[in-house]
Amino acid sequence: MESAGTHPGVMIDIVWPKAGAARMLALMLGGSLLIGLAAQIQVVLPFSPVPVTGQTFAVLLLAALYGSRMGPATVATYLAMGSLGLPVFAGGAAGMARLLGPTAGYLVGFILAAWVVGLMSERGWDRKPSTTAASMIIGNIVIYVVGISWLSRFVGWESVLGSGVLPFLAGDALKIALATVLLPAGWRMIGRAGTP
Repeated sequence: MESAGTHPGVMIDIVWPKAGAARMLALMLGGSLLIGLAAQIQVVLPFSPVPVTGQTFAVLLLAALYGSRMGPATVATYLAMGSLGLPVFAGGAAGMARLLGPTAGYLVGFILAAWVVGLMSERGWDRKPSTTAASMIIGNIVIYVVGISWLSRFVGWESVLGSGVLPFLAGDALKIALATVLLPAGWRMIGRAGTP
């Protein structure tokens, strides 16, 4: 058990402990591409400008794996890639228009959520199912708050829950359940391999 004030660290630092610029670049680029791939898993909703995608799962999982510095940096790298023209946004879209359109709040919310979830993982929240689920729920709430605040400019506050929150709850519950299984299982595997 960690003493007060110490942090158990995040999984990537135990799996790949060697520090350096090459490691950091590989993790950020690899994580950005993973978010981009997850964005291509999408369901377009006819009543909402926001599609259901796998992005939130990738963002929050990477945040838990990478921590409060590398997680947000990876999301920022992903957003930079998309804004510079790489087709990494949902549906293979690219360009600055995505960072100004109805979904921009969710995309920007990914950075803040990655910081929050990463911070919780640094304190061991990703090691038990109950705290993993709590951190994923908090991360999703952060994304929703930032996302609907921006989306309201396009659909109005009277429509924001119906077009920006309610359609996504079932999918997010499934993503949270998956993370709740994967992250603690990863820590158990690390423990069995003899790594602290």
